[in-house]
Amino acid sequence: MSAPNEPESRVGAPGSTLLLGVKKGYERWAPIYDESPNPLLALEERYIAPLINNVHGKTMLDLACGTGRWLQKAFAKGIDCGVGVDCSQAMLQVAKKKSSIQAGLVQADCLNLPFASCCFDLLICSFALAHIADLQKMLRECMRVIGPAGEVIISDLHPEAFARGWRPGFRDADSAVHIEAFPRSAEEIVRAFHAAGLECVTCESLFLGEPERRIFVRAKKADEFEKASQVPAVLVCRFTRHIAVEN
Repeated sequence: MSAPNEPESRVGAPGSTLLLGVKKGYERWAPIYDESPNPLLALEERYIAPLINNVHGKTMLDLACGTGRWLQKAFAKGIDCGVGVDCSQAMLQVAKKKSSIQAGLVQADCLNLPFASCCFDLLICSFALAHIADLQKMLRECMRVIGPAGEVIISDLHPEAFARGWRPGFRDADSAVHIEAFPRSAEEIVRAFHAAGLECVTCESLFLGEPERRIFVRAKKADEFEKASQVPAVLVCRFTRHIAVEN
């Protein structure tokens, strides 16, 4: 995610922020994605990590897995079988350098998953939902591949943060880059998931805290932390199935 409070500038203006589509954006981001501590990822991990403590004997799909961050953590926690799917070859190339997950990586579109029905107990989709234009089609695929007691955990840049100018993106040696997104309110997300057959268990707005302050300090942006910590930064929702699986 781009640094909170990074000044917005007009795309195309000298020294401006470059706006890229999802494919090109993540191709450019991939080589540096794991290199720098990210306060939003750190915040998300603090909240979600305890939710996947009891994964022994379960199967998990890391949807839009990127460099395999959550797949790696799930295997460390004892997941029985885990698969990571992403449409970005560049991100998967980075993920494949991690020996613990390289055998479980698949390049595929989340709108057309190459898996049998009802084969996963847990699905995680981290910071990707806003990149998916056809949410209904994505949800149909999710419902197809998760089992009757399946659980779905999603996280994304909070819609309030988006409204205040925060964007999915990064800064490399050449420029600041924002990646195309389709932000939705928490209500829209919960409503869409419910219509697909998923009951919302929790929907939390997460704020940056003291553990993330250290990341701001190391990035020489300590003066930005107080203002950034007043904005809901990450939205995390948990869902379970509320309809029976058809025979």
